[in-house]
Formats: sequence, C-alpha cells, structure tokens
Amino acid sequence: MRMWGGMNLSRISTYPVKSLPATDHAARTIGSMGVDGDRRWAVLYPTGTVATRREFPELARISVVETEEGISLCHDGDRLDVPRPSGAQTTAFVFSNRIEGVEDAGNYAASFLSSALEREVRLAYFPDRPLRPVNIKYSLTPHFTGFADGYPVLITTNASLRALNQAAGHEFEMRRFRPNLVIEGDMAPWAEDTWRRIRVGTSVLRIVKPCERCVMTTQDPKTGVQTDRHEPLATLGKLHRSARGRIIFGQNAVVEQEGTVVLGDTIEVLEAGPSNLL
Repeated sequence: MRMWGGMNLSRISTYPVKSLPATDHAARTIGSMGVDGDRRWAVLYPTGTVATRREFPELARISVVETEEGISLCHDGDRLDVPRPSGAQTTAFVFSNRIEGVEDAGNYAASFLSSALEREVRLAYFPDRPLRPVNIKYSLTPHFTGFADGYPVLITTNASLRALNQAAGHEFEMRRFRPNLVIEGDMAPWAEDTWRRIRVGTSVLRIVKPCERCVMTTQDPKTGVQTDRHEPLATLGKLHRSARGRIIFGQNAVVEQEGTVVLGDTIEVLEAGPSNLL
C-alpha cells in the first residue's frame, strides 16, 4: 500500500561545526559529501577524538556563522573569526574511524574554544578532498562524508515527529534530531523507512541506513541542558525500533546525483521497498 502522497522540502539545515547549533537555509547545494558546509569543522580533544554533545553538552552554547573566509564563533558576547586553514594537517577520530589529513585551525581558535569550554580543545577543518569513506556494507558503492557520525545526509519527516509527539504527550522540536533535510506532506509516519531512492530538487539521494538515536535527543538544542533523562528516547523506543532493538528516528542517505535543493521542492520517491527496520 502506498504510504505517501504530495511531499515537499520544509527545512534545509547544516551544522557548520559538529555538535554546535544549526544554520537554516532557503536553498543549498548538495555535493558528494552532503549538504554544502555541513559538519566541515569539529572540536577535537587533545587525543584527536571529535568532541560531541553526547559527553560535552556545553558545545550547544557556542554559536557559529559561516563567512566567506570560514566561520565566526561567538560565546558570551566574545567573537572570533576563523579562516579556513591550509596545510597544518592533523588526525581526527570519529568513533573508531581514523581520519588523516584534516587541518588544524590554529592557536587563536584553540584558545578561544578552550576558554569558552574550560577544557583544552582544538578546532579542525575537513578539506574538500575525500578522506573518509562511509561503510560500504550499507552504501554498496563508494561514498564519502566529513565529520558526520557516519553518512553525509540525514533525512527526517514531520509526519514521524507528529506521531512521536502524540505518543509522548509532548511537543519535541525537530532540532533535537539534527536532520539536514526535513520533509512535509501527505504520508504515514515512518514512510521514510520504505524509501530507497528519492529526488529532492536536482539531487538524487539513496537511503542507506536508519539513524540510531542517542542521549543528545534528551537535551535542549539551544542550551545542551538535559530536559528529561528518558524522553523522547523512552517513547521512541516503544514506537520505532529496528530488528536489532536500536531506537530509530530518521534515515541516513548518500548522494547519487549532486544538485541544488530549495525550500518547497517536491520530493519524488524513485524507488521503494519494505521497511529497512526489518
């Protein structure tokens, strides 16, 4: 049975620095590594491990704006413009993935962030050249990503969020789930689990893996403060688990065809199948 009707793109978001706040866009280019500018910067511990709000919720309180030269960081009224670095290569780790050849953003950025976070950290930039392949077990063909957890694009739907909120009796906002593309329209909750390939604007995306959710969803996205130890994960765990028991919200995708997306773009499902949670 068909689970969707007319659908359109209702939000385009990037996260210029991993785990820092989102930037929303009216239009954006989608390249081979995802939505342009998404998670190209990351805060690193001295070991090279990428810091995230899972263990460091204070990252939510640092704002970031893209500039022509790089990014601008702001914390408690203090601001620092950081140009894109070139040449000072370092190593970063996202989970068990070792990424060679990312670029250190310099001592000014490190000092600013270390002072803001009261912990020694550095800032790194992911260059344009592909350095980090996604798991080919799921993507089937070679694709690359930046500092994202695992895949270049995360897609969610408002229909699924409404189902979660109704079951939880609470209005959780979509920002808790940090998607790149949010889809609105005439569809059943969790219809996205059945999509295999979709066209958004002039880009074509292949759905490769459900997105497992973590403690970050329990934090206020503006402050990083944990608003509830259990929700929305407890309700979501009753509604939407994979066959392996993973709590799922949203779908990870790779880029089959680069293009441009604009708010309001029609979503076309090019290929569908059974739920990929089974």
